Amino acid sequence: MDIDGDGIVDILSGSYSRMDKDMAGLFQVLYGKKDGSFQKAKALEGTDGKELLLPGDQDKTLTDKICTRPFAVDWDGDGKLDLVVGNFTGTFFWFKGEGKGKFSPKAEPILVDGKPLKIPGSHSDPFVIDMNGDGALDLVSGSTDGGVYWAENVAGKGKPPQLKPFRALIKPGRPVEYGKMLKESDLKGPTYASRVWVADVNGDGKLDLLVGDSVTLIEPAKGLSEDEMKKKQSEWQGELQAAMAALNKTNSDKAIDDKTKAKARDDYQKVYDKRSQFMKQEMTGFVWLYLGK
Repeated sequence: MDIDGDGIVDILSGSYSRMDKDMAGLFQVLYGKKDGSFQKAKALEGTDGKELLLPGDQDKTLTDKICTRPFAVDWDGDGKLDLVVGNFTGTFFWFKGEGKGKFSPKAEPILVDGKPLKIPGSHSDPFVIDMNGDGALDLVSGSTDGGVYWAENVAGKGKPPQLKPFRALIKPGRPVEYGKMLKESDLKGPTYASRVWVADVNGDGKLDLLVGDSVTLIEPAKGLSEDEMKKKQSEWQGELQAAMAALNKTNSDKAIDDKTKAKARDDYQKVYDKRSQFMKQEMTGFVWLYLGK
């Protein structure tokens, strides 16, 4: 995407830092160079010279401010690139473009019937495209529940967007309880934290969906049966709860010294790490292809 209109491709991303709350919600842009490389990432600024941020109280509503994906598109049809963005809460905003990579500092909420548009689940993931070929830009999004949702724009070509409520293009998969047995062969579709890209993948003239997800696969450790894993896991959970209770007690007691608290943390970690003795756990994700009909 050419953000600043200089004819060179740029890279745009949302950002979230667990270590530095001041970075949460910033939009990072890597401006392209003529040789095909990119400049160092910098925070995207509004026309007021300040870093673009979604509205919300930094301390109380951080999930409102953390952007999951900024999508550069001419949302209002004025010939200038705007930014349509999502957040951890699951709502959507847009920053009006002023041309040449400049954007209004004020984010406007995207509404349906006067209320904020929100996906089922959270972590809105906007992808803007004309899904049904009527010339109007629609909004597609992934979600924490693993589904993919479509908000149809019924305003017509060249008019300010008027969206309908979301409907599911891909229904969420069955909930997966943490710690339960789950093999790759058990998966039938996206599980958690879906992210979507819409394109004609096979060149048949119809839009397809590429959906990424996140999942934790769990199998018995080598040499154990599933029943043996479950028995050892049950025993481990009791031990873990006791270690957690001891840790919470030391942390809440101001009279306990730091050395004792550190030992309680170490004891808890040792118990937690025992999982590897009876289960194999792999945090991974897959890309699912849904061909358009």
